[in-house]
Amino acid sequence: MHPIFFTVGPLTIRWYGVMAAIGFLLATVIVTMNRKRANMSDNQVSALMFIAIVGGIAGGRIFYVIQNWSALFKDNLLEVFRVDHGGLVFYGGFFLATGGIIVYCRKSKLDMVRVLDVFAPGLAIGHAMGRIGCFLNGCCYGNVTHSWLGVHYPEGTAAWRKFFGDAVHPIQLYEACGNIILATVLLLLLRRTKRGITLSSYMILYGVLRFVDEFFRGDHSHDQLWFGSLTPAQAIGLLLIPTGICCLIYFLRKNVKENNQIND
Repeated sequence: MHPIFFTVGPLTIRWYGVMAAIGFLLATVIVTMNRKRANMSDNQVSALMFIAIVGGIAGGRIFYVIQNWSALFKDNLLEVFRVDHGGLVFYGGFFLATGGIIVYCRKSKLDMVRVLDVFAPGLAIGHAMGRIGCFLNGCCYGNVTHSWLGVHYPEGTAAWRKFFGDAVHPIQLYEACGNIILATVLLLLLRRTKRGITLSSYMILYGVLRFVDEFFRGDHSHDQLWFGSLTPAQAIGLLLIPTGICCLIYFLRKNVKENNQIND
């Protein structure tokens, strides 16, 4: 783990920011390549990507600050704006960015569902790069493990201080791999299925991935747990999974109905 990419004089570039930028570029490429499936122009893609990145960073940071206000920010207000140090809650960014995309689609008369279908695999690959950034930055670390997969963080890092130098799960890399696989699956669904299936599948599959993933996290404190045992991400995942299942059933039935009408 090495959080610094390079330093030139007073300018310090961190790996977290580099990987976030790479994730944004890869997501943009994926959305642009598939934009015609949602009848989007290049200008509309640019506008939507801008909304997504701003909403993602702002929402992710707001949720992170709320969750860690007493521990990290109450006595250090300037740190609220140091996004380069890491500290984004994915679901916060997901909901705010999605809300922004929905508003734009309505104003631009775009098919909101199909646009979100196109964005789903881009979101997954961008998230994968962000998780690699988390690993290099030393945040979002895993719990103690005696497995050969365990990694030792350097002395002085958050994981080292909490677990006294014991090996921990590289949970960020687990989730990065899961998101890469998810992005591949979603791209196949986008090109082979009809409206709404890709979006619904993302909600279900990522909800499951994140729910399981959270069991291996080690950076949560007891006062952050909901209902005494669930992390915030797990609680949200438990809502996201059934919502995705309901959406999937709805779109499958709707697609069957439309096919029957065409055949009639």
